[in-house]
Amino acid sequence: MPAPDRGSMRPDDGDAFRHGVRLARRETGLPLVFGGRAGADGLRLTEFAGVRTDAIRGLRVTRGRGLGGVVLEHGRPHAVTDYVPATTITHDYDDPVRGEGIRSIVATPVAVHGGVRGVLYAAVRDVHPLGDRATAALAEVSRRLAGELAVRDEVDRRIQLLDAAHRPRRDEAPPPVTLDELRDLHAELRGIAHDVDDSAIRDRLRRACERFTRVERDAHAVGARGPDPAPRLSSREVDVLSYVALGCTNAEAAHRLCLSSETVKAYLRSACRKLGVHTRHDAVAAARRHGLLI
Repeated sequence: MPAPDRGSMRPDDGDAFRHGVRLARRETGLPLVFGGRAGADGLRLTEFAGVRTDAIRGLRVTRGRGLGGVVLEHGRPHAVTDYVPATTITHDYDDPVRGEGIRSIVATPVAVHGGVRGVLYAAVRDVHPLGDRATAALAEVSRRLAGELAVRDEVDRRIQLLDAAHRPRRDEAPPPVTLDELRDLHAELRGIAHDVDDSAIRDRLRRACERFTRVERDAHAVGARGPDPAPRLSSREVDVLSYVALGCTNAEAAHRLCLSSETVKAYLRSACRKLGVHTRHDAVAAARRHGLLI
């Protein structure tokens, strides 16, 4: 996948790798952990925990060469008990590896949608099998890091869809985008916003949702909504109404938002009270009149 446009406000993926390295050192219990992101020209080691020298800092690893290159090429974990005489890898990087004193080492891919986006390594400075526990722990951290990158990719994709839906084109008419499609996308964006831990991504998603509602407000004349000021609904109340607007039952909305059915009912009752209505469908209609929902 191409590098994301920094103008899109996507957090730097280097921060995610840095966190992954720190987490891997804690989870594996091994003294040395490092890694980096993959690109068209191979892998560059940028994140470290437990290094004693600068020998491997900034090292560029070519696809298919060395331990990391094998992982990058085949997308599978690989380990050697003693790096120096190992016959399952090339020895292009013996000098920096020896400079750091590395002997036993395991590397796992950070695989997203079938492509390797980076590699994490864990190592010790003596000849000692690392064991299944450490290898499994490193693989699990790599999996979690891959999941974080996949969420960021999906957020980027949905924001691009939103931009494309409203970007005017000079050479051709804009593709038709139905209101139902926009409502579905709006509901999913709000759902994703509550599932991610990264505050920057969460804020970005919320800003995207606000753009949806601004578009809806601009599409209606002020007089069509009436002079009454819009009530203040909580974020979760809007989340629930967005799924109700798609025709979801309480149970379906609860499943998509990772809430209980009773909690969804409570949010609906609260929203109805604030909007001055008595049914879920009237609540959706009122929220749309006030520009709180598309």
